[in-house]
Amino acid sequence: MPRRKRKKRHFPRTRNFFTKLGGLLAAKGIGAWMNTLDARAVFYDRAVDPVLGIEGPRIYVFWHEYILLPLALRGHCHLSMLLSQHGDADILARIANHFGFDCVRGSTYRGGARALWELEERSRTQHLTITPDGPRGPRRQLAQGPIYLASRLQLPLVVMGFGYDRPWRTNSCDRFAVPRMYSRARAVIGPPMMVPADLDRTALEACRLRTERLLNCLTAEAEAWATAGTRKAGEVVIHPHFAPRPRAIQIAPRVEALLHPSRAA
Repeated sequence: MPRRKRKKRHFPRTRNFFTKLGGLLAAKGIGAWMNTLDARAVFYDRAVDPVLGIEGPRIYVFWHEYILLPLALRGHCHLSMLLSQHGDADILARIANHFGFDCVRGSTYRGGARALWELEERSRTQHLTITPDGPRGPRRQLAQGPIYLASRLQLPLVVMGFGYDRPWRTNSCDRFAVPRMYSRARAVIGPPMMVPADLDRTALEACRLRTERLLNCLTAEAEAWATAGTRKAGEVVIHPHFAPRPRAIQIAPRVEALLHPSRAA
């Protein structure tokens, strides 16, 4: 008699346990590592620092390769981070949770509609943070998602450039940066920008290109600053802090009707 093929066994509980454990250990290690850095920042507008809790929610964008810096230094600041639904992001979501970030899973390709709805709900009382190039690239090319979201929800967009002094780089698509212990980390934070509502495709693309150029410019400035080790006027030392919740906002009725037709009825 022919032998029956054995079914492959799946162990979701075991995999989930090790994902949780890996996230916890990674968060502890990353936190200890990043706390050795000399981290400084300059702000075009100091009020945009989420640790201050000034004004309402915002959308923060930065390149994925530098995600460790805001994770370690601006946790517990009422931030929701958009992460892809791919399995590779599972452990990153766990790490972010341990640092005090909420996570929304989805992207332009998978789970986009639900992610948009959830981001809108979170934006009432939380800041949103997005890495517009993602771990799979193309590196340092801004997707339209943050621009569309800022336009639709009428939330200010804050562009953040980060840099380390001579970091190690992985071979991933985004050339993920790992800072050396006791090295310099620098941030150049742009001013809040309001994206006009109801942009057509041409205007959306023009705004995307301007924001991409600004993000690359601020990143290059932060990297050069970290390498040089010079002083900048208005620089502040950055430490992890707990932050007050941002002032709740009322979503415009037009946006509410678009996102929740049943409520509008």
